Amino acid sequence: MTEVVLGVCGGIAAYKACELLRLFTESGHGVRVVPTASALKFVGAPTWAALSGRPVATEVWDDAHEVPHVRIGRKADLVVVAPATADLLAKAAHGIADDLLTNTLLTATCPIVYAPAMHTEMWENPATRANVATLRERGAIVIEPAVGRLTGADTGKGRLPDPETIFELALRVRNRGLDLDLAGRHVVVTAGGTREPLDPVRFLGNRSSGKQGYALAKAAAARGARVTLIAANVTLPDPAGVEIIRVGTTEDLRAAVIKVAGDADVVVMAAAPADFRPATIAQQKIKKTDAGTPEPIALVTNPDIAAELGANKRAGQVLVAFAAETHDAIEHARAKLVRKRADLIVVNEVGPDRVFGRDHNEVTLLGADGTTTTLGELRKDDVADMIWDRAIGVLESLVGDGRTT
Repeated sequence: MTEVVLGVCGGIAAYKACELLRLFTESGHGVRVVPTASALKFVGAPTWAALSGRPVATEVWDDAHEVPHVRIGRKADLVVVAPATADLLAKAAHGIADDLLTNTLLTATCPIVYAPAMHTEMWENPATRANVATLRERGAIVIEPAVGRLTGADTGKGRLPDPETIFELALRVRNRGLDLDLAGRHVVVTAGGTREPLDPVRFLGNRSSGKQGYALAKAAAARGARVTLIAANVTLPDPAGVEIIRVGTTEDLRAAVIKVAGDADVVVMAAAPADFRPATIAQQKIKKTDAGTPEPIALVTNPDIAAELGANKRAGQVLVAFAAETHDAIEHARAKLVRKRADLIVVNEVGPDRVFGRDHNEVTLLGADGTTTTLGELRKDDVADMIWDRAIGVLESLVGDGRTT
């Protein structure tokens, strides 16, 4: 049985930790709740004890003969702090141990996940950003807060992500252990399908659900990366631990990618951007003609974002492209691999009831080094990890060849 320490800090989001605790206990994990003194002003110790089925220690002096400030951290397989306040992040970054939770963080030798919750100004303050960067450099997972309603009438970035998404990420981190091979890296992932307006109500689009891109983003976060996810018309729940930028058209997608890809170590173009867009957008709904024959719609070519990234790729940066094909998939993908100057291309054969919207995928990975790897039908989560395995291999090879800065 996995031993989980759930640290709870003093913020209004403390009540959400009750749901997170329930998810851990109902899935068979043993949970020791370690609340701060401030957290107990929001949710009392009897609640934590009842939900966990274990006594709740709040002071280093409780059961002193068992040395809890050392023992709890040593026995843990995973530590999750949710919500993590700005104060807690500062203490953890500077090694301050003035209560049971901060002592536990110093003695834990297992993966640690922080789920921050605070007002936007506190999250964006340079001091907090520096503390978060320090913790990430040391191998901790610090989840990006969600955007939404905060305390009172305030709205912005700083909301605690949903307990289900924290739980899912925490389990991924637990399964990987301390092998956080993307720690300290920035990755950009695109997902979904773009839509090109025809008129105020219609658009040209495709069937991409964004599931594979979201799986890639979640996997990268669990491996320690700072993840920027650019989502085009995706209705999936926001994954914990990533920054999300929402876009609509291919031009929107291009602008967002160019803006954030400059310092990225890996860019994964999993989205399905439209190749064409209408030359003009009708200002009113296009009506049927009396003859019933529609007016022809002139199309123009959209920019090839992956090719632009490949042409401007900086030293040490890895580009992963995708090729969704209905026929001659490998032949078309090899040509795209060269044309886009990608390091790796992921090949899908698509069509009715294939790939789009499904939870499984069957892909072939083509490397710029000439390698070909065909994966059988797997869950998209598993496909994501295998893609990252290859991308990290390319990244490490660039370092070994001296082609990175």
